[in-house]
Amino acid sequence: MRNPANRRAGRPRQPLIALALAATLWAGGSEAQDLTALAHVVPEATELRELGEGLALDLALSQPVPWRVRTRDDPPRLVLDFREADFSRLPSDALSTTSRILDLRHGSLREGWSRMVLRLDGPYEIAAASMDTSDAAGKAMITLRLEPTDAKSFAQAGAQGDDSLWDMPAPEAQVPRTVGEGPLTVVLDPGHGGIDPGAERDGITEAELMLTFARELREELLRAGDFEVVLTREDDVFVSLEGRVRIARAANADVFLSLHADALPGGGASGATIYTLAEEATDAASAALAERHDRADLLAGVDLSRQDDLVAGVLMSIARNETAPRTDALADALVEGITDSVGRMHRRPRQAAGFSVLKAPDIPAVLVELGFMSSETDLANLRDPGWRAEFAQGVVSALQSWALEDAAEAPLRRR
Repeated sequence: MRNPANRRAGRPRQPLIALALAATLWAGGSEAQDLTALAHVVPEATELRELGEGLALDLALSQPVPWRVRTRDDPPRLVLDFREADFSRLPSDALSTTSRILDLRHGSLREGWSRMVLRLDGPYEIAAASMDTSDAAGKAMITLRLEPTDAKSFAQAGAQGDDSLWDMPAPEAQVPRTVGEGPLTVVLDPGHGGIDPGAERDGITEAELMLTFARELREELLRAGDFEVVLTREDDVFVSLEGRVRIARAANADVFLSLHADALPGGGASGATIYTLAEEATDAASAALAERHDRADLLAGVDLSRQDDLVAGVLMSIARNETAPRTDALADALVEGITDSVGRMHRRPRQAAGFSVLKAPDIPAVLVELGFMSSETDLANLRDPGWRAEFAQGVVSALQSWALEDAAEAPLRRR
């Protein structure tokens, strides 16, 4: 049931080490790389230049690979990690076109991972970071923009801990499971909680309803067998969007289901809806829904505004190639299973929007709107234990069907 794409989180993790401790990075010099690299640097399309008081780096790769960028202090430096890239074609003086870069090192960090480090002449902040994968030949262009900043801000940025989305798992080959070889790990994410009750109506909160349903669905999954279930929250507490994703990765999730029952102005919407991740929402209502879900983090003082830039959009190009088709299949299975079970869904049961909670790059994840509390019919269903039990059975059936199909297609994804 599992394949290399969704089991990367299941191997031992190591924190990314600072330059001063990364002696293995420089072993044998920057040219000595023992890599069977997924990508290599394209030197003729790679350029470093001064941009006002800042710096601009265009780093061309032969194909997209998972990567991240961050700064580190003492000494000031820019650190880029890749899985994995071969830098041997990059001339030693290729990026020495400005005195603002004091040193360039690159090499193998650990098996399956490589690193490039540029020592800076002072403190800079990452103003922009992106990967363009639109090249017809399949190449990728990483674009970075650095702007001067003060020493205190730079030190604070450099001291930030590693984002759990980018823990570096060992890349040993994994043999995909088939049904019967082990349980499918499902993470259920009851939306909202704590300071963020979500939608409210007639004294009932979305947070309370979804926690109740998540507990009921967990019981149904455990009774069905072949499932392990983890909840992102067990009580009426606030969990940040990033924290919910971190819980899923810590659990080595095979599937992530975020559970909601929102309310829309006017009360016209009704029926269950399955949402997948997309940069552009299916419609204005979906975009507004995603914005409201993300706003909960801002209530708690968690600023999401720069997350995509700092982790380069969590490599949506890779997610589209590996995880997105599996997520689409999961969403389709849920629509079929829920329709068979409760008989009616939203008139457009499959939609998409930029929900931050769905942005883990290697876990099939969907957001399930069980219904809308603004609808009298939906609210009655949501409060009915019998209806919730039928809905849960539809989800269980969908996960079982998807797991079988996913296991059957795993050999094709490895080719």
